[in-house]
Amino acid sequence: KIVRSKSTKKSEKDIITNVQVSLGDGKKSKNEGLLPVIFKGKMKDTEKNKLFTELVAQYSEKLYWTIRRIVLNHDDANDVMQNVFVKAWNNLDQFEERSKPSTWLYRIAINESLDFLRRKRDFVAYDSDLTDGVGSRLVADEYFDGDATQAALQEAIAKLPDVQRVVFNLRYYEEMKYSEMSSLLNTSEGSLKASYHIAVKKIYNHLLSKNT
Repeated sequence: KIVRSKSTKKSEKDIITNVQVSLGDGKKSKNEGLLPVIFKGKMKDTEKNKLFTELVAQYSEKLYWTIRRIVLNHDDANDVMQNVFVKAWNNLDQFEERSKPSTWLYRIAINESLDFLRRKRDFVAYDSDLTDGVGSRLVADEYFDGDATQAALQEAIAKLPDVQRVVFNLRYYEEMKYSEMSSLLNTSEGSLKASYHIAVKKIYNHLLSKNT
């Protein structure tokens, strides 16, 4: 279920409202630096199976919530996550050791999530058909454990352009540093900061309109 986080940056929380929907402590795994050592090109099947099992165990929960905050629906998030791990398995031998496993997997997860949204838009005439009513659909979702205000926040995020949505989620929920985000998204830190602050302003205005 989506639950309230126990912590959030006060300055950012005050800008939007006292609501947050997330899961997990957001801390980096203690084994983060150990996995790249065994990413050494072509591997034996036993090595590949062992490594893949470790990746799934270590990152599946965090990846699920990264994906879920983009696509919103639980079943859609599960489908996208399966695609992420299929792609990761197929490209495991080509992993570049200069990247961290988390960065590599995050990049796949974000790209797959955005591709999913683009495909979904092909079935509707306008993007607004996807974002209008998001709040009410979330409230009716058995996997959503939030109130109307939290649903309104998710609706506001859903209305953001793709890049702003990703940047906001990574910064606000996962408290990712701009330097790490820059490496992940291949975008300058200055552009990311601008995207985040524009997203915050749009979300604030949306929540304000809901309360008037």
